Amino acid sequence: MKEILFFSNNKNKVFEIKKIFKKNKVKLLSLSDVNIDDQPIENGKTFEENAKIKSDYGFNKAGIPCFADDSGICIESLNWKPGISSKRFLNKFRSKDECFKYIMKSVKVNCKKKAYFKTSISLTINNSKNIIFNGKLDGKISDKKKGGSGFGYDPIFIPNSYEKTLAEISVNEKNKISHRSIAVTKLINFLFS
Repeated sequence: MKEILFFSNNKNKVFEIKKIFKKNKVKLLSLSDVNIDDQPIENGKTFEENAKIKSDYGFNKAGIPCFADDSGICIESLNWKPGISSKRFLNKFRSKDECFKYIMKSVKVNCKKKAYFKTSISLTINNSKNIIFNGKLDGKISDKKKGGSGFGYDPIFIPNSYEKTLAEISVNEKNKISHRSIAVTKLINFLFS
């Protein structure tokens, strides 16, 4: 395998994945490299189903092996939601800060701080073969928004055995522990072992 497509429009994800893939001799292509500017409808009920919808779509459009991820945060005080709706949930609010305040208030009211990030990666090698890789990062919701790096829910998520939020640690440190990194490492081990 000389090249592989990562099906994502999220520039932060592409940047993170390219850093992880850098050490390997496979060329990682983004959607702009293969002139794909449309998206399939993500109507799956799980992270795995949504990842598969995207990787199949990318494979069928570009004709090369393709992987895609679906990620989200699951929060105990919100009955383990928003899950696969994490992006839509964040966008329902006027700002990220408003969303974070809502979550932190829910945590305070319910006295339930636990949360986890999950990533599912689907690799489509041909029309009839998909392989799924999962990664999970357990932690808790912070009492307040902290840190300026990262993206999404990173400023309010503290990984287990850490004192800092994901937005307070370096990209390199995050890439060692993140849910996405765990799933991508499984993918890389599969591709290059």
